[in-house]
Amino acid sequence: MAFKILDHGRLERNVTLLAVSAFLAVTIGGIIEIAPLFWIDSTVEKVEGVRPYTPLELAGRNIYIREGCYSCHSQMVRPFRDEVERYGHYSLAAESMYDHPFQWGSKRTGPDLARVGGRYSDEWHVQHLKDPRAVVPESIMPGYAFLADRELAHVDMRQHLKALVRTGVPYGKEAVEAANDDLAVQASADGDAAALQERYPKAQARDFDGDPAKVTEMDALVAYLQMLGTLIDFKAAAPQEQPR
Repeated sequence: MAFKILDHGRLERNVTLLAVSAFLAVTIGGIIEIAPLFWIDSTVEKVEGVRPYTPLELAGRNIYIREGCYSCHSQMVRPFRDEVERYGHYSLAAESMYDHPFQWGSKRTGPDLARVGGRYSDEWHVQHLKDPRAVVPESIMPGYAFLADRELAHVDMRQHLKALVRTGVPYGKEAVEAANDDLAVQASADGDAAALQERYPKAQARDFDGDPAKVTEMDALVAYLQMLGTLIDFKAAAPQEQPR
């Protein structure tokens, strides 16, 4: 004798009963998914190489968000063969552990940028941002030439780093106090970047926009783009083939 757990006909005809049932299903499912997170030490496995952004990279990220770049470019390579072959190693949760907010995105009018660091020269990025169609004829991206004229001198990155410390980003007291100096040194072609690179391993220090006379928003944005996907050595982490 068959046992009918639920009369679907009755459920689908009764709006109130359907709404209550849907609410219960979502509530139970949500509890099952979320509750375990309160009893584990961490939901993100740390990966060697991941570090907080340098002040210059962080300033560039702020500009990236301000200009709405995330509306057309995602920063999350999904674990599918076609995406990995086109963009590189799939994204790891740890890569976004210091992002507030993260830039994963769900729309790609332009290509994914999670692995764009080092793929093009600084000059390419500057020209692309000034006049996208000069390097990519089919591009529909607007130009951002004004970034090369806007100086970063008025930005106090110490306050931004202090705010991020409150969210759990591990900037030390020394890094916070040196934030503005680190920003200037990283954007300089001839500054002493030893202390900067000690605080931020793999930090790239140079004149990013081709104008050593001033530190601009273009410097910051290019510095940010050039570090995306460069912190983790995926080749070293990949399993090695055993000799036969």
